[in-house]
Amino acid sequence: MNVVPRDLMTEIPVSPADFRGAMRHLTGGVSVITAGRGKDITGMTVTSVASLSVEPPTLLVSINRDASSFPLIKRYGAFGVNILAADQLDIAERFAGKGGLKGAGRFAGAQWVTAVSGVPLLVGALSAVDCEVEDIVERHSHGIVIGRVRDIRNAARNAALAYWHGQYVAVDQDEDAVRLAEVSVPARGIRGV
Repeated sequence: MNVVPRDLMTEIPVSPADFRGAMRHLTGGVSVITAGRGKDITGMTVTSVASLSVEPPTLLVSINRDASSFPLIKRYGAFGVNILAADQLDIAERFAGKGGLKGAGRFAGAQWVTAVSGVPLLVGALSAVDCEVEDIVERHSHGIVIGRVRDIRNAARNAALAYWHGQYVAVDQDEDAVRLAEVSVPARGIRGV
């Protein structure tokens, strides 16, 4: 593979609209990040959660530094990751700002428990993960928050909420497995490649 030296490459600026358009092709699981303690709480809907390490259990999330959750994560050193089920669309929209609710007002209409760290975790989420901040790497408009997993609460549910092409979509393991089997390639693999 030939690699072109950076100084010989012509830099073509990428517009924010083009970048957003490209990222809409990336399907992401929908989570609500919660931050704060007591009445000083807030949260936001994200698709930017990823596992970082299994040993020790660590994950990361990318958060806009202008978001109300960011200073609370920095102040308290903890955050919750609530992986949403397909029937929790209303929660995703509320924490995305639909309806204009902010701060503690976003938590109304759902059941929450207080994690060991003090952050609220959603009862009935596919998984609710309590994280202690290990590090925050600030780049450009966002902070990459690395969290050490301290506790996990899993629900016995299958259907997840995802985001693709600007829309929320349900992903159901049982139903989608049947649909995929009907249209997928034979189990033996792809021929002629």
